[in-house]
Amino acid sequence: MACQKPAAITGQLTGATGKSTTIYLIDPQNLRGVSATYFGKVIDSAIVQADGSFVFANLPETQQPVLLELAVKVPGMAPNFLETDHPAQANYMPIIWQTGEDVYITANREAFQKSFSIAAPSEENVALLALRDIYQNAYQNNLAGKHWLVEDGSELLKKEDAVLNFQQQLMHFADTTPYLLPALVAVRWVSPENLYERIPEFMVNQCEKWSKAQPEHPWVKELCKEANPANLPVLLGDEFPNLALPLLAGDTIQLLDHLGAKLTIIDLWASWCAPCRKENRDVLVPLWDAYHTQGLQIIAYGLESDADSWKNAIARDGANRWVQASDLAGDAPPFLQQIRVRTIPANFILDENAVVLAKNLHGDALVGFVKGYLEKGSASK
Repeated sequence: MACQKPAAITGQLTGATGKSTTIYLIDPQNLRGVSATYFGKVIDSAIVQADGSFVFANLPETQQPVLLELAVKVPGMAPNFLETDHPAQANYMPIIWQTGEDVYITANREAFQKSFSIAAPSEENVALLALRDIYQNAYQNNLAGKHWLVEDGSELLKKEDAVLNFQQQLMHFADTTPYLLPALVAVRWVSPENLYERIPEFMVNQCEKWSKAQPEHPWVKELCKEANPANLPVLLGDEFPNLALPLLAGDTIQLLDHLGAKLTIIDLWASWCAPCRKENRDVLVPLWDAYHTQGLQIIAYGLESDADSWKNAIARDGANRWVQASDLAGDAPPFLQQIRVRTIPANFILDENAVVLAKNLHGDALVGFVKGYLEKGSASK
């Protein structure tokens, strides 16, 4: 009987003629290593031949499908360098591989991820390629070539909106795909920096989904550790905790004793935060004037270290209409630590029972939510 030829990952790279090009096969090793530059372990390398062909033969032995990454060497950078900041220029692409499987790849050297294709891909790789298209298109439509003046309050919030629009398309894929590894790539592409403060509900949902489907997978366990609500900001649908707040006037109150009759905005801001100051003047003051008598309360907490700067900002913005609190603890504010928030501006919108109805709405979105909620309640009576 003839010996069976061992499986290989092979392919054709165009645009490499006359250039010394190496492609690396990388094992991310864990979930955090996926799409993370310098984190993965190089397990093989292939020199691209004059005709553009390359071969990986040193493949791992595995009983289950595994996620690997192919990366074109970037001159002057380490073999496990991945270009993650600019997806259109990404030099790497994840694939799903299983022992005994032959995989044939074609790609262009200068647009490796964007042009990457697999001959007769498995269903999981079909899903992964579809995710790649979503990722590339979402980046191109929302973030590519954009520059925001973050010193300008409205510009910073526009940037946040664009990032969220980009993320939502990847999150939808992760929420709907039946395949674990493509979903986890989507989780990592949502935030290569591993920052999920603005979208904690997504992480919790992913943990719940995959801990039911594949509870013993080590990457699912890693995901669920990241998605532990004890490590995330207060979630939608949760009751906001009854925390002590030191007030501008010097006394201390319990937050839940000062909820609005119908709706409360917990506003997290700072005197030095341009978008926060703009929100005070352009959004919160008009909302207060229009709806306070209809059951709206605002409780603001300032990330402050200097009492005079804080008090002056409150007075100048007209924000002395509502409750103002701060520990004057600088970058280590107890209140923000207790609700696990690190980024401002931020807010939580609570009903009369302190249940979180919405989060991080700003500008017209916040006005529309408050108006719709309170006027709908009035109209139903």
